[in-house]
Amino acid sequence: MKIKLDRTLCDGFGICAKHAPEHFPLDDWGYASLAGDPAIAPTDEPAVTRALLDCPVHAITTLPEPSHPSAKP
Repeated sequence: MKIKLDRTLCDGFGICAKHAPEHFPLDDWGYASLAGDPAIAPTDEPAVTRALLDCPVHAITTLPEPSHPSAKP
């Protein structure tokens, strides 16, 4: 899972930081930023998904995963 945070949409509710603080630290003004790699470890996916779903302004989105070519028969 890869994510993107659009800081221009963020209104500083801080819900993402509540669910996944290691991925969404708040700046001095209370707005979220994306910490580290946008690729989320499988163990962190539940918390990040909850942050994504609970964001009232939909500032967090998932990025499409690269498609893998199917194996030939």
